[in-house]
Amino acid sequence: MIFKMKNRLYILLFLLKGAVLQAQQITYYNDISPIVQSKCAPCHHPGGGAPFSLLTFEDIAKRASFIKEVIQSGYMPPWKADNKYVHFANDRSLSPKEINLLVKWIADKTPEGKKNTTEKNLPEFTSGTKYSRKPDMVLKMADSFLVQGDNTERFVIFKIPFALKETENIEAIEFYSNNNKLIHHANYAVHEVADTSIDIYNTDAVVNLSAADRTKVDQYRPYKKIMTYYGGWIPGTTYEYYPKEFGWVMPRRGVILLTVHFGPSAVDEKSISYVNLFFKKIPVTRPVKVISFGSGGIGEKQIDPIFYIKANDKKTFTLEVTNPGTDLSVMYVWPHMHYIGKEFKAYIVTAVGDTIKMVHIPEWDFRWQEIYRMKNLVKVPKGSIMHIEGTYDNTAQNPANPNSPPRTIFSEGSMRSTDEMMTLLMVYLPYEEGDEKIKME
Repeated sequence: MIFKMKNRLYILLFLLKGAVLQAQQITYYNDISPIVQSKCAPCHHPGGGAPFSLLTFEDIAKRASFIKEVIQSGYMPPWKADNKYVHFANDRSLSPKEINLLVKWIADKTPEGKKNTTEKNLPEFTSGTKYSRKPDMVLKMADSFLVQGDNTERFVIFKIPFALKETENIEAIEFYSNNNKLIHHANYAVHEVADTSIDIYNTDAVVNLSAADRTKVDQYRPYKKIMTYYGGWIPGTTYEYYPKEFGWVMPRRGVILLTVHFGPSAVDEKSISYVNLFFKKIPVTRPVKVISFGSGGIGEKQIDPIFYIKANDKKTFTLEVTNPGTDLSVMYVWPHMHYIGKEFKAYIVTAVGDTIKMVHIPEWDFRWQEIYRMKNLVKVPKGSIMHIEGTYDNTAQNPANPNSPPRTIFSEGSMRSTDEMMTLLMVYLPYEEGDEKIKME
């Protein structure tokens, strides 16, 4: 009798142990899929810009060793902001817990597990966008542009006219290109042209500012009387998203003047770029604005010391700009440097001495820049001082230095890739009571 009871006890313990081990096993469908779909798939899907797709178990399992390497090194997913300084709403980095789960799953030979209901509700990705759905409007260049392989930089304006039945409330806007590697940066200005006597179609679709026809830009002057919105793209940037009643209103008629800075290319390649617009039914009652500090913006002449970096030198520059107007609410911050940038920091000191952290990039990488969305609107009181600090490494030991041997760099707002910049763009709106409690997620 006692022997039978012991046998039953052993069997029960064995079953319980097996159940615990099974419960603890990390599987793709239970544990890994939600992480990958959230942090990897927005870029790694067909037409999403990444070199391969990571939508299925098979996609991921066959690249398990490579994935382990890039997530442990921190190379992927690309996220350069210091989350300990400010944790942003659009953070796409992996947490230590997520990294450990992925590494253990790979070490366990990538068990698939059983499909569950959550797998059926995964987001669908659309080719030609990193946003969560298909664009409501795509404003595309009239034709592809040939970037000649003569190792010459080019600044080119593309005019894209538009005409809508009604104005539209903008939920998100995104620049997209079929060949991002050719582009150093792009800026777009949305101009309303309500006057129908002004022809928005019978003007040149392209003006090359780097060629003899740069004087043709004068034909765009009639379009520039009203600027509705101004934005841009730099390598690594995804999109601007405006939750709730925030955003801006797309006019019924006008043009987008899209200025693209093509970096030097050694071979002839074609480029076609466009702007994706996403509409929402919620009325925009809190319109956003954009302001630029530093190179090419407010305080450019106050960068200290003079923006001059000798060959084989490392140097730090600072800028202080006072907010003389009304209280502001900040939604996005967008730091920008070129290739020899090493560290970027921005913070605000209020009139009573409080410090408001804005952004810190401890290891700058030109390839992975982003427009960082605050988790909550951040109040910047009148009289506060914006502080910007930029450190640059112009030595041969900097692997990102485009010059070999290093050359002296002097920059004063120049956008050429061979020069440097220290810029912070900020998307903001006038402050209203309680803004700091509004979540931007």
